[in-house]
Order: sequence, then structure tokens, then C-alpha cells
Amino acid sequence: MISTPALPPQKLILGIDPGTQEMGYGLIEVKGSKVLVIQYGVIHLKSYSNHAIKLKKIFDRMIQLIDEYLPDELAIESPFYGTNVQSMLKLGRAQGVAIAAALSRDIPYVEYAPKKVKQSVTGNGNASKEQVASMLVQILKIETAPKLYDATDALAVALCHHYQKGNNAKSGSKSWKSFLTDNPDRMLGK
Repeated sequence: MISTPALPPQKLILGIDPGTQEMGYGLIEVKGSKVLVIQYGVIHLKSYSNHAIKLKKIFDRMIQLIDEYLPDELAIESPFYGTNVQSMLKLGRAQGVAIAAALSRDIPYVEYAPKKVKQSVTGNGNASKEQVASMLVQILKIETAPKLYDATDALAVALCHHYQKGNNAKSGSKSWKSFLTDNPDRMLGK
């Protein structure tokens, strides 16, 4: 009997840097120890004055990205605590809408603190956006650095998740499907 070599594990990770003016996204593919950049960009939201419209645009673009690329997991940066409560609430809503889009497609998600993301990519939890972008160009062998730091921040979130080996998404999966499987007694009518 001839045995075939095992294929390296493959995973698509969608990283999100939430924002209400610009939301960065970055998609990486992990094949064994190789990490490839598939797509990155920014959802521009500045031109919309109505916050509800911004949230709808975020949801629609997230669904479009998910349906086009079929990521296995979503990694998203958690909101940082600032002094402006209204800004923080709006940022939390934007993050929640991105997470809801992933959950609507049964994609598990994991949140990472900004310092954790910076630490995992640069070795310094207080690194600047420029330092993060510079390291990503080297690590991911990006020929042309993205012009907007929201896109590089999103790639950094995805890479941080890869460095964590996706352990959080597997052990603490937050998809509705896995929740219902783990908690059948919590379903209505059961």
C-alpha cells in the first residue's frame, strides 16, 4: 500500500480593524508554515453622516467579503478604552456588526487587544502603526505597502490570530452553530 504525504493544514483568516470612519480588512491564507496575503483594503465610511448607514455598509461589505472568500475564522481587534464614551460606543457597534456578519455565516471569531496584536507582529505592544506596517511588509513579503494603516492593522490582526495557532477560535468557538450544538437545552421548543 502506497501512502500519500499528508497535506499541510490550510486556513483562511479574515482580520478586521474596526472603525466608523474607515474599517480595515485583511485576508491571509495559511498553508502549513506559509502565510500568503490574499486580499486587503479599507471600507471608506467618512462620507456617510448617518451612523446607521455606516453600520449597514459595514455589514454589507463584510457579507460580500465572507461570501467571496469563505474565510474559516474571523479575527477582530477589540475596541480600546478611550475618554470619549460616544466614540467608543460607535466603535463597539461597528465591531458588533462585523462580528454579526461572521456569525450569520457560522464563522467563529476571536477578539484581540490592540497591544496583543502589536506585540505579536513587532515584539512591542506599544509599536506605532508605521512600525506594524513595516514589519508586515517584511513578514508577509508585500511588494507595495498598503497606503492606509487600517488595512495593515487588519492584516496584523489576522497574523496575530495565526501566531496564536487559532487556539482561541477552536477551543472557545463563538459561532451560533457550535453554541447550539454545545447547549441543546437552550433552544426554544426543546
